[in-house]
Amino acid sequence: MNSSLLRNLALLVARIGLGVVFVAHGWQKLHDNGLAGTTAGFRKMGVPAPEPSAYYSTFVELIGGTALILGLFTGLVGVLLVLDMLGAFLIVHISNGVFVGQGGYELVVALGAGALLLAVLGAGKFALDGAFVKKSSWIAGLSKA
Repeated sequence: MNSSLLRNLALLVARIGLGVVFVAHGWQKLHDNGLAGTTAGFRKMGVPAPEPSAYYSTFVELIGGTALILGLFTGLVGVLLVLDMLGAFLIVHISNGVFVGQGGYELVVALGAGALLLAVLGAGKFALDGAFVKKSSWIAGLSKA
């Protein structure tokens, strides 16, 4: 197997894996907790501007996760997801230590690092970015595959 094919398959697997986790968390915020419940939870955790933060987090995870799976606007989506995870890390999880079982930051760091890699490396050849993102756009510059 040549290195280009291997790289593109690895990017596909990473996009799908990360995308599924982000979609699941966005879905949970929207359908299980509801936006009101997510807002109340964010307020209880001390998240600044809990209502706009709940909307941002919910929809960037749900729509952004779907876009990762499809490989669509990967550079932009990756950056938005990194910001989402950075906020979760700094505002909620950092004081709880590493382990997620104690409310720690291991999951948000892993998801944020993965989103950052995809934002920088791009979606790979098996993605819709090639069909929809112009090569001259700043997004294409971020996510050159």
